[in-house]
Amino acid sequence: MNEALLRSLTPSVLGILVRRGADFAAAEDALQEALVEAVRVWPADMPREPKGWLVTVAWRRYLDAARSDTARRRREDLVEEEPAPGPAPGVDDTLQLYFLCAHPALTPSSAVALTLRAVGGLTTRQIAQAYLVPEATMAQRISRAKRTVSGVRFDQPGDVATVLRVLYLVFNEGYSGDVDLAAEAIRLTRQLAASIDHPEVAGLLALMLLHHARRSARTGPDGSLVPLAEQDRGRWDTVMIAEGVAILQAALARDRLGEFQAQAAIAALHADAPTAGESDWVQIVEWYDELVRLTDSPVVRLNRAVAVGEADGPRAGLAALAALDDALPRHTAVAAYLHERDGDLETAARLYAEAARKASNLAERDHLTRRAARLTQLRRTG
Repeated sequence: MNEALLRSLTPSVLGILVRRGADFAAAEDALQEALVEAVRVWPADMPREPKGWLVTVAWRRYLDAARSDTARRRREDLVEEEPAPGPAPGVDDTLQLYFLCAHPALTPSSAVALTLRAVGGLTTRQIAQAYLVPEATMAQRISRAKRTVSGVRFDQPGDVATVLRVLYLVFNEGYSGDVDLAAEAIRLTRQLAASIDHPEVAGLLALMLLHHARRSARTGPDGSLVPLAEQDRGRWDTVMIAEGVAILQAALARDRLGEFQAQAAIAALHADAPTAGESDWVQIVEWYDELVRLTDSPVVRLNRAVAVGEADGPRAGLAALAALDDALPRHTAVAAYLHERDGDLETAARLYAEAARKASNLAERDHLTRRAARLTQLRRTG
């Protein structure tokens, strides 16, 4: 059984069912039944046209469900007679599914789950394991999302920015269980980039590749976090970096700058430096200035303060940090780092310990706690 073939056909077949008049939730249910039937039948009798076979079987399942369900019977008049089996149209509806899954009526978490289910082809169990929630909880979340968009036509989609935000959220979930969401986000974004000519789609793909290239160096053998400045750059994936840089350069050449391109440019500058000390911090600050102009995001301003501290010295970084709300996530950790760079180990140790108490995950908490302990030990022995 060619599972990769089934997975690749799923978005297009689902789109064809919706275009023929099936609502989104019922179409997906029918397609799942067709996939189960394919797993049973294909090993012994592989059809010559797998896509057409799936369309025909799924459409029959949809019609059967419509006739047996009272609520769906009211829509039977809108359904034309069952189409005869035959070659399926060579239309790829993946792009339409992206936009439907990113519909503004959905919450971000629902949009992410629906994208992974409908476009990514992941099972509900896989998505639940990745998010560390019970399968029943994730099933309810996906069902609510399907109901929300079940009556939405393709002329009411989410916009490109929403689609990209959803894919960015998927990427940031990283890895958990047997589903590598970072790799899945890259796969989905490649698929989107092949369907739509948009510089920000390319910018997001470049950003994902450049970040993912450093993945193996981000943690030590014991699972502890390794900061960018301390990572073994020999473990970075240079092939992936080269691909990301090439994609970014082509996007920037179109002179339609967006936030994902700017973020990717910063990541590319980090990737280009042989050592942390050789990073072009002045240019990195300039790109953060562009990001501030594009987004006016407090988080971007926080990261810019770090870059200013590297380019112009820690006191300049602290001055930039002073203009920001100290309730921002990671504000205390950034302050600790800049005070450490400035030689104020006592303040830095205190702030690292405070930041550890605020950390949102165990790995970050352990990292900050170790930084505080190290500085405390240095003060005692120095």
